[in-house]
Amino acid sequence: MHLNKGYNMDTTDLVENQITNPDQPEPEGTGVTINTPYTSVNISYRLKEMAKQFPHKRAVVYPVGWDENGRVAYTHLTFMQLDRESDCLAHGLEHAGITRGTRTILMVKPSLEFFVITFAMLKTGAVPVIVDPGMGRKRMLECLEQTKAEAFIGIPTAHAFRCFYRASFKTVKAFVTVGRRWFWRGFTLKQLQSLSWDNYIPSETKPDEMAAILFTTGSTGPAKGVVYTHGIFDAQVRHIQSNFNIGPDEVDLPTFPLFSLFDPALGMTAVIPDMDPTRPAMVDPEKIIEAIIDQGITNMFASPALLNRVGAYGKAEEIKLPSMKRVISAGAPVTPDNIEQFSHLLTENAEIFTPYGATEAMPVLSIGSREILNETRKFSEKGYGMCVGRPVAGIIVKIIKISDEPIENWSEKLTLGDGEIGEITVKGDIVTTQYYERPRDESLSKIKDKNGIWHRMGDLGWRDNKGRIWFCGRKSHRVITENGSMFTIPCEAVFNRHPSVFRSALVGVGKPPNQKPVICIELKKGIKDIDKDALKQELLNLAAKNQMTEDIKTLLFHEGFPVDVRHNSKIFREQLAEWAS
Repeated sequence: MHLNKGYNMDTTDLVENQITNPDQPEPEGTGVTINTPYTSVNISYRLKEMAKQFPHKRAVVYPVGWDENGRVAYTHLTFMQLDRESDCLAHGLEHAGITRGTRTILMVKPSLEFFVITFAMLKTGAVPVIVDPGMGRKRMLECLEQTKAEAFIGIPTAHAFRCFYRASFKTVKAFVTVGRRWFWRGFTLKQLQSLSWDNYIPSETKPDEMAAILFTTGSTGPAKGVVYTHGIFDAQVRHIQSNFNIGPDEVDLPTFPLFSLFDPALGMTAVIPDMDPTRPAMVDPEKIIEAIIDQGITNMFASPALLNRVGAYGKAEEIKLPSMKRVISAGAPVTPDNIEQFSHLLTENAEIFTPYGATEAMPVLSIGSREILNETRKFSEKGYGMCVGRPVAGIIVKIIKISDEPIENWSEKLTLGDGEIGEITVKGDIVTTQYYERPRDESLSKIKDKNGIWHRMGDLGWRDNKGRIWFCGRKSHRVITENGSMFTIPCEAVFNRHPSVFRSALVGVGKPPNQKPVICIELKKGIKDIDKDALKQELLNLAAKNQMTEDIKTLLFHEGFPVDVRHNSKIFREQLAEWAS
């Protein structure tokens, strides 16, 4: 197998007893089915349904401190309390001028108030604007400025930031402080949240009406504001529930705050972990394990970095987590070694899932740890890519020819056959159709079809004869040499198998089509007195023996790769390429 020879991969030895999995029939449009008695599409209705069915069940649980014996103390809101408190705040938001369609910057830490505020905003039809603060001050200001937000809800430090960079928030007219208001004007959350409950009827929002603007991390380009509609939110809830078979007795530990907002709509209890969500790789594993055991966690979302840290600690301490039914890990490729390590903490009936998607479309594909460890792992380690599974029910995934140019209209002539590496494209009711006021990015990412929109994921991959998709890296990260294209994930697998290597990154130095391939190596922590010259030669010898990596003649050691803040897993290869050059 040689990835430089066009894009056709020899996959005849990939699986035994291969079966053909024809494309799923395309659905009639991408309409959303409402599973509630209401005529509107708004997931705040789902909270009201949960409040009726399970009024005294815990909806959100939050750690508030420790007692004198070191036990963690928790506070919580039941579904009825969350529904009523968000009703009270929805009335207050209307009084403050934050109503249907009001673009509202939301900068609040994970807390009970975070849930109350978000569901109050959904009920009024206001549009939360959410930006990852880890992207850096300059980029964050650029993102917030382009949305022309009309309201701002945040903790005191967020408002202080707003006041310091006042010019970037000149369109904001309504201000709400979560906590003590300092020297700025506006309301406090306490002022807006009436103590007496009065039922609030959610806005009759439509499936195609804007519900939120969520910004991408910008790890592979400029951060873009993805427009979510109420129909897409509703579709995501339905797909998550059906794909992972989530029942009414579930307790979730969402280590990524945005994912926690789905929990009340799914009827799950959300336990907010005691951690800094912007630093998952630095999480205290004891606190995560304590929450799982203390609260009887059945479901956990974890980035690969958090999964690795907690898994290493738990395996070393021989800890078991009998309540866990499933772990969902996403945000970056999850290695089989990472999955195997965490599996030691789980019972035989539990499983780790690695769903694939992006801010623009999720969930798209999914696969479980049993299939990964028993079948696909050995091929990933040989450089076939990372298997990310089969399409979620109702979602159509196709591989098209690699191109860096816009594609205006869909054609089946764009598609490639099984085994050929191309760009992953997706269509379905979870696919967002636009970015907020970024027409150029839309032209590069969206393809019009007669009955919907295809989203170009910007990822490269191929499909095997069992209908599974194998991820080979970002399109923008491929290295184009005089001998052809080289893809990051397959090439890096050759080096990652070495016991001294923590991770590797393929980058290109120079301009396509004459780039020089360079492999950057980050060694495992704690390795001392290593002969780097000897190790370098050993790794280059490995490269020379594999067709995919034989053109790599330059290897550089790096002390610690630059990675994204949100997941601490996505490597900023553009920065590494600049460093390598």
